Amino acid sequence: MSLADVLEPLQRPLFTLLDTPISWTEVLGFGSGALCVWLVARQHLANWSVGIANNLFFVLLFTQAGLYADAGLQIVFIALAAYGWWTWTHGGGPGSAEALPVRRTTRTEWTWLLAAGAVGTLALTLLLDRATDSTVPFWDALTTGLSLMATYGQCRKRLESWWLWIAADVVYVPLYAHKGLYLTSLLYVGFMALCAAGLRGWSRDLAAARRPLEAAA
Repeated sequence: MSLADVLEPLQRPLFTLLDTPISWTEVLGFGSGALCVWLVARQHLANWSVGIANNLFFVLLFTQAGLYADAGLQIVFIALAAYGWWTWTHGGGPGSAEALPVRRTTRTEWTWLLAAGAVGTLALTLLLDRATDSTVPFWDALTTGLSLMATYGQCRKRLESWWLWIAADVVYVPLYAHKGLYLTSLLYVGFMALCAAGLRGWSRDLAAARRPLEAAA
């Protein structure tokens, strides 16, 4: 039995939405994605394992839809999930058993993040335009760049990572609708709401952590 035979049931239509068949892959991606973002907002460690499952479903989904940068991005997400899992449990330092606290993104981090995001988006746009049949090379590359920047911030528990996710979701929603992935587009509308909740929750945690330091000063 080949890998294609194993994956074929996941690609079968489960129901139809707006005259478009919705596959098991998209449904499972929807459910695992929503659960993952909810767990991140609550700073629950299980978000990383659920997120890896979500990435695997989306590799299949995005490859079928011709969103090659987004499909490749999922592989990078899996590697970053392993890194994020470690940093959340070890505080980001060798030998540390303390959980990683929420922090603000530093000016230095913003400088190299923005530079890397701009260069990566340009390079991916050119690659997708010249080497694939992608019909949306710039938008596919832009969401990939924003998502990688946001994932780095999430791994390090940087508060501003939520703003980067929101910016990516604003592009993702119409992009996936354009590709006929209506359920996934709807999922990303929900992601924006969960990102807003995560931003509020992490902001409260950051403020609470600062109060004892301000009182001591």
